Amino acid sequence: MRSQYGIIISLAIFAVLEYYSFIAVNVSMRNYNTLFRTIIFVLYILATIAVWLSLFTFRSWSLTDWHPSFRVLLISFVLGFIASKVLVATFMLIDDLRRLVTWAIRQISGFFPQTPKDPVEMPHGISRSTFIARMAILAGGLLFSGFLYGPSNRYRYIFKRYKIPLAKLPPAFKGLKIIQISDIHSGSFDNPEAVAHGVDMIMREKPDLILFTGDLVNNKSSEIEPYMSIFSKLHAPMGIYSTLGNHDYGDYVEWPSAAAKAENLETLKRHHAAMGWKLMMNEHVLLEREGQQIALIGVENWSNMARFPKHGDLAKAHKGTEQVPVKILMSHDPTHWDAQIRPLFGDIDLTLAGHTHGMQFGLRLPWMKWSPVQYVYKQWAGLYQEGNQYLNVNVGYGFLGYPGRLGILPELTVIELV
Repeated sequence: MRSQYGIIISLAIFAVLEYYSFIAVNVSMRNYNTLFRTIIFVLYILATIAVWLSLFTFRSWSLTDWHPSFRVLLISFVLGFIASKVLVATFMLIDDLRRLVTWAIRQISGFFPQTPKDPVEMPHGISRSTFIARMAILAGGLLFSGFLYGPSNRYRYIFKRYKIPLAKLPPAFKGLKIIQISDIHSGSFDNPEAVAHGVDMIMREKPDLILFTGDLVNNKSSEIEPYMSIFSKLHAPMGIYSTLGNHDYGDYVEWPSAAAKAENLETLKRHHAAMGWKLMMNEHVLLEREGQQIALIGVENWSNMARFPKHGDLAKAHKGTEQVPVKILMSHDPTHWDAQIRPLFGDIDLTLAGHTHGMQFGLRLPWMKWSPVQYVYKQWAGLYQEGNQYLNVNVGYGFLGYPGRLGILPELTVIELV
């Protein structure tokens, strides 16, 4: 029954998008000659049919056998076309709501005709509706172009740097340089040289400690195998530690048996070890410098959202660290922070998370940041503070689904403890 409702809702959304997109194209073409309008409509209809056929049949395609450039272009075209339709439909829906409100006011006032009209002329002699339709098409076109441009950013790694003051930090750890990476999603990569460039960038920073906060693969442990030699080049004096994200458990792909799924996870754990990474499975280690200690805690994926797993056991991992002055936690999902870490473990000074990718789309400027993902996740990118506790959400090294990034670039986080 739930799946039937899902199909009905999907079809309703599909119908609304197509209705408003068609209206926008039709209205915006009002003042053009018949031949030009016919060409535009034919191209629009062909593109629409191709996109929806692609969307509903892609699971049967062997995309991994395709040339990477063509695969990236196709996925970007399909996702960009749909996203642009959503934006166009939003413009047109807002215009319809404006019409409805105007009509209601006229009905109540009794001073205007009862049928809604749109006589207002905009510049160049076009109606308000035509103007709005053309603005919708322009906005949709710009968004579509952005999606086609986004793949050029998928390996454009940038540094985000933070100095975090911890009141109880032992003097020996002052200036400790941590590099956090997250959400590698190796199954999406198609350019080993570009991936290796990101690793080189990390090593040029000479970090004391490297921490990876989950989602090494999309689904299967085999996805990291072509890149293990690259990530094995990471090293740091105090070690490399890692944890699991929701994608690492293989929950989003069908397995021939439960045993095959379990073996996949065990193989992934061995891959962490083979690269020289210490995988933290609901446990902690004490990091020591000059006889002083801080605690590093790592938990399996724990999410406050029902659709993601709760394998993490923070109480188990935290036990034994009570007397350590500073505690750093690796936990993949940032919803863990408000749901459990802050209310129950107030002595955890710094939490490192990932998971959101910043939706790979949005704005991240020095004075503001925005992404649609912020309407799902309260903490979705960058550094957050509540009292004496900090959370950093890394937007990811790799990419998933859409093979690009628009406004939210792949990130290497450099944290200095002061």
